[in-house]
Amino acid sequence: QVQLVESGGGLVQAGGSLRLSCVASRSIGSIARMGWYRQAPGKQRELVASITSGGSANYVDSVKGRFTISTDKAKNAVYLQMNSLKPEDTAVYFCTVAVVRAVVNENLWGQGTQVTVSS
Repeated sequence: QVQLVESGGGLVQAGGSLRLSCVASRSIGSIARMGWYRQAPGKQRELVASITSGGSANYVDSVKGRFTISTDKAKNAVYLQMNSLKPEDTAVYFCTVAVVRAVVNENLWGQGTQVTVSS
C-alpha cells in the first residue's frame, strides 16, 4: 500500500512562510494530478492548489499570489510553498495524488498536517 507522507506544517505568525512536503513511500506509476486540500474547523474541505502532470497549476482565489505548488516527479513528491500567511489559512492540509489506472483514476491521500497562523 502506497502512503503519502506529509511534513512541514507548524505554527507561524501572520506574514510568515511555511513549505509543505508530500512524498510517496514508493513509486506509484503514472500520475494525472497532484494537489493540496485544506480543512478548517467547522468548514468543508477545499482544494487549495493542484497541478497536472503537464505542469498546469490552479489555485483557489484566496491563495493566488501567495502559495506556489510544485512537484518532483523523480521523488513522487508535491510541495506547497506558502508565503504571506494569514490567520484564515489555519487548517489541516492534505496532499492528494490522482494515479492513472485502467478504468478510473485512483485518489491517494496524505494523513494531513496542521498549519496554524497566529495574528
